[in-house]
Amino acid sequence: MQADELRDFVIDKIEDIKARDIQVLDVHDKTDVADFMVICSGSSKTHVKSIAEYLATEAKHAGFPPIGIEGGEQSEWVLVDLGDVVLHVMQETIRDFYQLEKLWGQ
Repeated sequence: MQADELRDFVIDKIEDIKARDIQVLDVHDKTDVADFMVICSGSSKTHVKSIAEYLATEAKHAGFPPIGIEGGEQSEWVLVDLGDVVLHVMQETIRDFYQLEKLWGQ
């Protein structure tokens, strides 16, 4: 699957489970780690964890399991690494504190 298709897949799946304030950052010229970072918010720790787990499950079913998932135990910020696309699911307070959009958007 191409990076653009994977990005669209991620967005579609997290929209299914009501992720909020979805932002897509094209970082292919800033890092070799990924082409896109998708950042979204969940309304609670449970919602954050559910978004990440749902995406991981759907990605496995589609034939491209995540390379890694970090932060599921605390569920304030969960990262799902799909290779070309990295998803950051965050609670609002954590997202406001780290401001990844500003860090990677410059």
